[in-house]
This record gives sequence, C-alpha cells and structure tokens, in this order.
Amino acid sequence: MRVNYLGPAAVGVEHPAVAEMDNRKFSPSCFLVEISEDARLGGPCMEGDVLLVDEARSFGSADLVVAEVEGEYRLFKAHRVGSRCRLLTPDGGQGYFVNTQQFKCVVVRQTRCWAV
Repeated sequence: MRVNYLGPAAVGVEHPAVAEMDNRKFSPSCFLVEISEDARLGGPCMEGDVLLVDEARSFGSADLVVAEVEGEYRLFKAHRVGSRCRLLTPDGGQGYFVNTQQFKCVVVRQTRCWAV
C-alpha cells in the first residue's frame, strides 16, 4: 500500500492523528507518512493512519518498512532470506527484493485518527 510523505517529525505536522505527539522527542532522522486511500478496511494499517518512521534505523525480520517501488513509497513487512530481505505487502500481496537505494526507513510508531 502507498504512503504519502507528511514532513519531518521534529518540526511538527498539522494532522489530527499526531496532535498529542511531543515532537521534541523525535530525532532529525524521523519523519511522518500517512497511509493512502488504497489501504484495505479492517487491516492493521488503514487509510489515514500516520506512521512515524526513522531513516537511521536498520530493519529486522517482521519490521514494517517503507521502500520505493515503481516510483512510489510503499509500506511492507520485512522478511529476511539469508543475507537478503524480501519485502511483503502487509495485506498479503506480491513481495519484492529491494536494493539499499530503494529501502527508505523503518516504522517506529503508528497512530490512528478516530472519527468522532
């Protein structure tokens, strides 16, 4: 599923899902992305969820990561295969082997904006 760049976490972003976050706690390598409208309903990640991601963090098996595939930033679940890593879509689609230039960051926090 696609994610949309919102901005650096340390600066602060106007979004209802992150209104309660203290942006002073985030390192300069952290930024925020939002799950796009192509996310499936009822899944672990839904449209409008905001993810705090860290570019400086290395990934391990089962981490949620963002990678650039086919010109878009997309969310994947990392799965180590020997010395390589296969990225699987969180909703069970086709996976990808990516190079280090395509890997962007690791998800460190997820927030959801609940409708009132």
